[in-house]
Amino acid sequence: MAKTVKIISDSTCDLPQSVVEEYDISVMPLHIILGDQDFEDGRGITPDEIYAWSDREKACPKTAACSVEQAMAMFEPYVNEGREVVCFSISESMSSTAQAMRLAVSQLKAEKLVHVVDSGNLSTGVGLLVMEAAEMAREGKNAAKIVKKMEELKPLVRASFVVDTLTYLHRGGRCSGVTALLGSTLRIHPRIDVIGGKMQPGKKYRGKMPKVIQNYVEEMQDELRAARKKRVFITHSGCEQEVIHMVLKYLQSMMIFSEIIISRAGGVISSHCGPGTLGVLFIAEK
Repeated sequence: MAKTVKIISDSTCDLPQSVVEEYDISVMPLHIILGDQDFEDGRGITPDEIYAWSDREKACPKTAACSVEQAMAMFEPYVNEGREVVCFSISESMSSTAQAMRLAVSQLKAEKLVHVVDSGNLSTGVGLLVMEAAEMAREGKNAAKIVKKMEELKPLVRASFVVDTLTYLHRGGRCSGVTALLGSTLRIHPRIDVIGGKMQPGKKYRGKMPKVIQNYVEEMQDELRAARKKRVFITHSGCEQEVIHMVLKYLQSMMIFSEIIISRAGGVISSHCGPGTLGVLFIAEK
């Protein structure tokens, strides 16, 4: 009997450990660089420790893609088994991770077995695709069918979030337009949307974050009603439990989604968005 397709994602998918284990997803860590120290995302350092370092050093952390050697080590056992693999990366516009994965596939001469999917997204925008792929793998679908479906779903992923501080996005250089927002004398909390694989600032909110997040979620009502009903993510980078619970209760009251998953962003995503960020992510119906 043929083995099911193996699903792998880089660590920016921000899936809870319980989901990773349930769906047998392997996670390839990216790197977080604090001064002269190099950490693997999710291994040896937490987002809160990253924030503490940043506050202490008055500097923003740096991040780096996985290496070709890392990717080869992850793929090789499955290649040796002759098992098909579908591997997801953060948007290629934001990282060279997909390129490293493809080079690893080439080095292993495994193009017929290992398929790299540029998610065109980040955080649980990637995670939504990974879970869909894992469900298809469970159903016995082959890699070609999974990849085809992922390409159909990619433009339907809706990933947005609001940030408490612009400092991390500005210093990280990942979001065009943020520099201009920094010129305001008022405290601004922009909504950031992933569009065409890149982060773009949208509506600007002012005020305290609990109210900002409440307004952000309530204003998504029409978007949420046009979503696929299967699942929605509440993903945050270290928000107060009361705020997370407020968003959860609101989504529950809409009675749209079969599954609402709360996810804490990992080290790489947290390094770029900073503390206090929260997003609601889902797949649109069409």
